[in-house]
Amino acid sequence: MNNALREFYPFEQHWLELPEGRMHFVDTGGTGDVVLLLHGNPSWSFLWRDLIKELAGKGFRCIAPDHMGMGLSDKPGKFFRLADRIAHVEMLLDKLGISSFHLGVHDWGGAIGFGVAGHRPESVKKLIVTNTAAFRSQNMPKRIAICRVPILGEIIVRGFNGFAWPATFMAVRRKLSDEVKEGFLSPYHGWKSRGAVARFVQDIPLTVSHPSYATLLEVETNLEKLYGKPMFIGWGGLDFCFEDTFFEEWKKRFPAAVVRYHADAGHYVLEDAGEALIPEMVDFLQSA
Repeated sequence: MNNALREFYPFEQHWLELPEGRMHFVDTGGTGDVVLLLHGNPSWSFLWRDLIKELAGKGFRCIAPDHMGMGLSDKPGKFFRLADRIAHVEMLLDKLGISSFHLGVHDWGGAIGFGVAGHRPESVKKLIVTNTAAFRSQNMPKRIAICRVPILGEIIVRGFNGFAWPATFMAVRRKLSDEVKEGFLSPYHGWKSRGAVARFVQDIPLTVSHPSYATLLEVETNLEKLYGKPMFIGWGGLDFCFEDTFFEEWKKRFPAAVVRYHADAGHYVLEDAGEALIPEMVDFLQSA
């Protein structure tokens, strides 16, 4: 990691040894409540950097892994399915001896995080949801669907970085600085390093026959175990992927949630609306 990136992401590196390689994670802050933060595709724990800084400064212990093949984690080339990624996070929690935590999720981190939460609902305290899903849907934009096309999708995503790079301007409404853009892109610098980005897209289960369909159905079914948990929904209304049908589904399932809808924010909602959302998220987690 270069020095310029460390200015934005000044966290000590930690590693979990898995059979397939090392999974990188942030573990920083005080001795207070644990906040587990899970990113999606094509981002990494860099996505949570500003929230981590604020929470750590308030005494929370923040844990933010990079899913295998993503961010600073090893990139072994294996096709990790949703069930694998849920298992990896559970291994991390068990390794660190964490029995109670708040959960924050974004994008694919929703299915992963709620997969974990559904297996151990008694461990979950509060939930933060940002532009994500943890239930089945047939809504897929054409610009994402084309990245699933055999051979062509691999060439687009891995050869031309046609997923992570477009996200730096398509997932936001406020232009990212060159330094922040480089932060999002720095782990994905060539064909091999972009494998997991392509696999995440291919692992979206739209049909019953898909290998991850049953896992996502279990995640969705287990949401009822979390009804009644305090939830904060911070949503960007200009998300081309997780558009407002997902937002409405979250509100339907968790009607008591604290809701903050930013109509002018995109998919990377913390980049567009973090100045407003982050203090509210901190207050939410600090409240009784």
